[in-house]
Amino acid sequence: MAIKTFTTGEVLTAADTNTYLANSGLVFVKSQTIGSAVSSVTVTSAFSSTYDNYRIIVSGTVCSANADVTFQLSSITTSVYSYQGYYQLIGSATLNGYGNASTTNMAFGTPGTTGNSFSQLEISAPNLAVTKYANLITSSALISVTQGGEIRSSVQSTGFTLAPTSGTMTGGTITVMGYRKG
Repeated sequence: MAIKTFTTGEVLTAADTNTYLANSGLVFVKSQTIGSAVSSVTVTSAFSSTYDNYRIIVSGTVCSANADVTFQLSSITTSVYSYQGYYQLIGSATLNGYGNASTTNMAFGTPGTTGNSFSQLEISAPNLAVTKYANLITSSALISVTQGGEIRSSVQSTGFTLAPTSGTMTGGTITVMGYRKG
């Protein structure tokens, strides 16, 4: 769809507004607050057939220990998660590579024990009966992570769980958005 340019004094009609809203690229699906000292948080009704691709943003989370937070799609708990990436400790010049296969979840990053962490996960096809792919970036006071991964399962998922590998999580917000289909 071509981008319409409005001129000063032109009336913006309801039809124009509805057309441009209906054709927007990234659409809010849901938001969920992370509780206090929780060992995991499950987000339900995040994925549906409405969208094929999604963006998940997690921000402002603090953990009680410097531990990875894992990401697991609902209904897919078997050893089909494979991921690899790079991380760099804040203040370090060393770039470290890693890879992991046949796990039951993906590492979502390490928020650390200070606030205002930020993670963004792009995931393809979580609700489709095909292999899923994901890309992640995480930044916190502790670490910066860039990661790619594959979830070799045709099981359709409607939600996901985040859980630290040790300790608990407190605060922050999880926002799920879907990419509108062409």
